[in-house]
Amino acid sequence: MRAPTGDQYRLELEAEGRRVVAVVTEVAAGIRSLSIDGVDLVEPFAESVIPPGGAGIVLVPWPNRVAGGRWTLDGEPQQLDLTEPKAGNAIHGLLRNTAYRVLEQEPHRVLQAATVHPQHGYPFLVDTTVEHRLTDDGLTVTHTLSNASASAAPVAVGAHPYLRVGDVPVEELTLTVDASTRFVTDDAQIPVSEEPVAGTAYDLTAGRRIGDLTMDQGYGGVRVTDGRSRHRVEAPDGRAVELWADASFGYAQVFTPPAFASIDGPRRAVAIEPMTAPANALNSGQGLRWLAPGERWELSWGIRSA
Repeated sequence: MRAPTGDQYRLELEAEGRRVVAVVTEVAAGIRSLSIDGVDLVEPFAESVIPPGGAGIVLVPWPNRVAGGRWTLDGEPQQLDLTEPKAGNAIHGLLRNTAYRVLEQEPHRVLQAATVHPQHGYPFLVDTTVEHRLTDDGLTVTHTLSNASASAAPVAVGAHPYLRVGDVPVEELTLTVDASTRFVTDDAQIPVSEEPVAGTAYDLTAGRRIGDLTMDQGYGGVRVTDGRSRHRVEAPDGRAVELWADASFGYAQVFTPPAFASIDGPRRAVAIEPMTAPANALNSGQGLRWLAPGERWELSWGIRSA
């Protein structure tokens, strides 16, 4: 039986006395598993299923949602296919069901490529690559986007990892998100305003127990120190997993589904999604980058044992 996520690329690295292993998929250039010495850093999912809750997938050329799938380009209305029909939105870009092609492969890394072709609501040609590279403490993911169109193309990048600390129940983990604002949304999860989180129940800068949280919340004002932002989940015994990103990723989405379809059955999970733009950026313009014809953009994020 062929895997719904296509070919599976097993990466391995022995370094600093540790064994780092990951499985990256052909479809959506996703992360199906990542572990160090057998301890999971992300929620793994079975080879026989599609990524539950978008687990591990790349979000290009926009992350999160576009309201009604509608936006305007040079005064002309654009209509994207509605991929979140219950809410009437277009969600998570145009490559989540696309098979990437391998450009380079080594035991500890794989470089894949996929093209966003002109289509309903997005009349641009954008070439992309994604490199997954193991390090002695985890995984670094590097994206490139190149505009092959004749005019400037609007782009944003995101990813959808669910973090774990081995077998520690997610409810017991402490979640820290270093962001100063949050997006207030309507019933369709589209931002209507942005407000400071200090002193509110949405402030995760000092850490909160995940078992006390239920959220699908976008954050802005992500703090960058020494060129990186850092968010984390930490177990009661002090072990932690950190999601870092370079300065391009000024936004994050936190999602704590109570019934994530894990290998062992439904359970709570936590996604920390690095994003270069918030939801509905094609309409608001916030965080959106317009690549000139021939322009190339490179950016990176990663997951590490901390």
